[in-house]
Amino acid sequence: MKIRKLKLLDKYRVYSIKFRESKVSQIINHPYLFLLPYIFLFSLIILLPTFISAALSMTHFNTVQFPTLVGFKNFIDIFTIDNIFVQNAIPNTFTYALIVGSCGYIFSFFVAWLLAQVTPKVRTLYTLCIYSPSITGPVMMVVVWKVVFSGDQRGYLNYLLLQIGFIKEPIQFLQNPEILFPIVILIGLWSSAGLGFLAMLAGMLNIDKTLYEAGAIDGIKNRWQEIFYITIPSMKPQMLFGAVMAIVGAFNISGIAVALSGGITPPQYAGWMIMDHATDFGFVRYEMGYAAAITIVLFVGVFILNRISYKMFGDNT
Repeated sequence: MKIRKLKLLDKYRVYSIKFRESKVSQIINHPYLFLLPYIFLFSLIILLPTFISAALSMTHFNTVQFPTLVGFKNFIDIFTIDNIFVQNAIPNTFTYALIVGSCGYIFSFFVAWLLAQVTPKVRTLYTLCIYSPSITGPVMMVVVWKVVFSGDQRGYLNYLLLQIGFIKEPIQFLQNPEILFPIVILIGLWSSAGLGFLAMLAGMLNIDKTLYEAGAIDGIKNRWQEIFYITIPSMKPQMLFGAVMAIVGAFNISGIAVALSGGITPPQYAGWMIMDHATDFGFVRYEMGYAAAITIVLFVGVFILNRISYKMFGDNT
């Protein structure tokens, strides 16, 4: 019996070795097979909609009739005929992105740096408080801030200004184009500490403390020098991630000005963003081809800015 068992084991070993050397085994153990679920979902959720949007941007499609090919007409109309897009949507979006994206990025970095200096319990509490606004949807943000800037005496800001005698009658904050856009920027700054902030905080907490000790020996004298010579170079991946998230979040904003003003469009298109323009043409006017062309223009702009971020914080070695 023992001899038979040994023979069976030998046969099993021979078959297992042959299987490992076979093409089937090589295919099953191929690294790309493990990436297949991610590749499938990425293609289904990201690549396929992108290609469909690019194809629709070359057509006239009203969601009822079959799309008709118009070539680059939509893109030409965007920059030659669509005055609202050129005069309002583009300047508002880039102004918002410049202020909220850059200031929010710097704010996230320095808040993360400050929280890295405190005890874990205090850090957890403050991190939760700072991160919470970023996971709040635009509609919920508007509900909170609409109470603050309400145009009657019940608005918190109007009530405060009336009580101290600064104004004699309530100010229509949300109907004044000169005030509405700064309010949108304020809301954006309030909710700017998102995933990039968490990534920066995690990066700072994982920096080797001996680097600071070595820096002190080499002549670093204050915290500012530590930030520029040790902290930032040691967390370039997190800085890159934060920059990408700040750019995408700033250019992807939509709906806040419309929800604050309470109309189909805000007064004099104050706070009217590129995504608002695409949403208006896509889901109000049902011109899907034109809306797709607007999103492609936005995609190209975000892609260029992301490449600049990679040049600044990416590993160029």
